[in-house]
This record gives sequence, C-alpha cells and structure tokens, in this order.
Amino acid sequence: MPSISRPHLIALIVASMFFMEQLDGTILATALPSIAHSLHVDTVSTSVALTSYIIGLAIFIPASGALADRLGSRTVLTGAIIMFVACSVLCASSTSLIFLACMLTLQGIGGALMVPVGRLVVLRGTAREDLVRTMTWMMLPATLGPLMGPVVGGFITTYLSWRWNFYLNIPVGLVGLLLTRRFIPNVRAPNPPPFDLRGMLLAGGGLAILSIAAELFSHGEGGGMLVLGMLAGGSSLMGLYSLHAGRTEAPLLDFSLFRVPTFAISVVGGAASRVAVGSLPFLFPTFLQIGAGLNAAQSGAITFIAPLGAIAMRPFVPATLARWGFRRVLMANGFSAAILFALIAGFHKGQPLWTLSLILFVAGMAQATQFSAYNTIAYADISRQRMSAATSLYSTLQQLMLSVGICTAAGTLTLTLTHILRQHATPTLHDFSIAFLVTGTISMLAVPAAACLSPQAGASMSGNKS
Repeated sequence: MPSISRPHLIALIVASMFFMEQLDGTILATALPSIAHSLHVDTVSTSVALTSYIIGLAIFIPASGALADRLGSRTVLTGAIIMFVACSVLCASSTSLIFLACMLTLQGIGGALMVPVGRLVVLRGTAREDLVRTMTWMMLPATLGPLMGPVVGGFITTYLSWRWNFYLNIPVGLVGLLLTRRFIPNVRAPNPPPFDLRGMLLAGGGLAILSIAAELFSHGEGGGMLVLGMLAGGSSLMGLYSLHAGRTEAPLLDFSLFRVPTFAISVVGGAASRVAVGSLPFLFPTFLQIGAGLNAAQSGAITFIAPLGAIAMRPFVPATLARWGFRRVLMANGFSAAILFALIAGFHKGQPLWTLSLILFVAGMAQATQFSAYNTIAYADISRQRMSAATSLYSTLQQLMLSVGICTAAGTLTLTLTHILRQHATPTLHDFSIAFLVTGTISMLAVPAAACLSPQAGASMSGNKS
C-alpha cells in the first residue's frame, strides 16, 4: 500500500475541517420547522439560527490570518475545533431559541477560524509544483458540503432528530482534533505587527450585516426597508474600513494584494462564478419540487448528483491544467455555468429527469475544475510573508460572494413576482427559469477576467509549457 506524504496528509486533515464547516452551514435549513416545533416557536423565528451562525462566521474570517501569525496555526486550529465541537453539543441540548442562537454564533467563530487557517497551513507546507493536485482534493468538501447539507439534514431530521445534525460534528471534530495535534505544524510569524482591532470591528461588522441582509432577503423576511437599511449600513462600514486600511500599516484585509494580477483576477473571476454556485443550492431543490413535482427527499437526492460529478472530475484537473494552462481552462470553463443554467431554465414538465441529472453531473465537473483552478492561481505570485493576509482576504470575499449569489437569485424571484409578473403570489417554473438565466449570465463575467491572465500564469504550479 503506497504511503501518503505529509503535505497530502495535512491537506486531508484540513479537508475534513472544510467538510464539517461547510456541511454545518447548510444542514440546518431543512431542520428549521422541526426546531420550531421542539422549541415552541414559529418557524419564521428560527431563521435567527441561520443568521447567528453567519454573524460569527463573517466577523472572524478577516481576523483568521492575523491570529494564526500571532498564536500559531496549530494553536488556532485546535481552539477552533474545540469551540466548534463544544458548541455543537450545546446546540444539540438547547431548550430555547435564544440559547441556540448564542451557541451558533460561537460555532460560527470556530468555523471562521478553521477554514482560512487550514488553507494557510496547506499553502505554507506545500511546494508550488504540488499545489494544484493538493488544492484540487482539499477543496472537494467546499463542493460537497453545501449540496449535501440539505440531503443529510433532511434525512437526519426525518428519521432521528434535528439534534443529531449537531451530534454529527462530534466524531468528525474529535478525529480532526487528534490529527491536528499530531501532524499540523504550529507555524507563527516571527515579528507580527500589532493586531488591527479597529479593522476587525469595521470589516467584521460590515460583513456580518451584509451577510444577514442577504440571508433575510433570500427567505423573504424582514421587509424591504430593513434589508435596504442593512445593505446601506453594511456597505458604509466596509467603506469606512477601506479608508482605515489605507492608513494602517498591517490591515486585517490587505487590499494592496489586488496589485498582484493573478490574485486580483482570481478574485474577480471567482466572484462571478460563485454567484452562480451560491444560487444553486437555493434555487434548485425548490425548482425541482415546483417544476418536476418531486418531494423534498427526492429533490435532495437529485441535487446530490452534482457532487458526484465533482468527485469524478477531481483526478483529471491537474492533467487538464498541465495540458492547457490556467488561462485557457478558465476561459473555456467560464461559459459552463451559463450554458448549464440555460439548459436547466429550459426544463419543462414531462421532460425526463435523467436529463436534469446529466446536467447536474456536468455542472459538478465544471465546478470542480473552475474552483480548483481559481483557489490555486490566486496564490501563484503571493510571497510566503503575505500568505496569511491573502488567505484572510480571499476567504472573506469568497464567503461574501456566495451570499451575493443567494441574494441575486432571491432578488430575481422577488422582481418576477412583484414587478414583472403580477398574476401569482408564489414562484412558478418560469420564475425560476428567469433566475437561472440571470445568475448564469452574471457568471460569464469570469471569461473576460480569465482572459486578462498571462498565458504563462501559474505555469510553475500547473506544469504547463505552452
């Protein structure tokens, strides 16, 4: 049996953390009615469970790299896993919605520290020529988690209890904790600059407010004026942070990284693609139930086909990038979401479900290629000294753009119902088709962004010689 190298072992450990955090971020959505019944509140009120997790996640993602530089990567990861697992146990034992919301906020903090710091450990410990293969497998949970969450959550809630959605984190977290203590190096910066507390409050507060606004909007809650007010408030805080960052020697989110072309292009192109990816778990299950007449369990099972496509494609991503290079692969693949979403939008009642399954399988393959490439090329020209700042900024923007995807899809549905097609009160198959076309069109902005890459960009990573 071939032995596994230490960098690949570290990547697998970090991947398990990614999976736990990504799964937990989406698994609760299907359990909200059951939670409401158990805690004796109405279902609408339980949306605070989702927004509480987002608050903790958004506030602490910007601080993740700075904390790792000061305390050491292993120390931060250990603390994050302990917090995540402990809060999972407390969430499972909740007897009131307020207590559940508080524990989910703390759990979000643990998740915010796990993912960026884990990525930082892999980037620092992997040679550039091995980074494509390592990142390809490490980022698989980022594809699996959001799409598996509703399926796993629905099954557990139906046949066990909503509390077991939290107990699920215990064995995964304990194994991750033991492996982290054994194999993750405790790397820290020799002379870290002062911690940017003001920047954390401004950026974390702004991101939290914007993420909550997207969450409320996607569920049609809170009212239009509240959502608009939150968007204005969150944007204002981010604007103040931008002014603050320009006057600070070592800001938490270092916008000067956008002067590195490969990093900037990865962020812009990746943002366009993530709008589509962020909208898919929100749109597709309901689309299936309305368009194909499936129940929740059946729609969840079909949605799970996309991760199967991602798994099937992962072994071929390094060879694809080695043959064609980052620029050509990202340009060609940049059209994939628009084409696939257009095919989904063309679905009609009576059409065989296997056609949708095939589309989803190909979509999973395209996502695996697109985000493996983006998550690798972003760090092609980043020095090791700036790696922690780069992971913090990239992770923050990644989380924000996934929320924008949900907000865009929900906004499109709202417009079709209230301003364009006023004949009905609930979304129809046609409304969802429009939402798919809109988000797919936005994803095409990734193509001109990728075209700005040099043909030799990331050649030391991919091995491409053309």
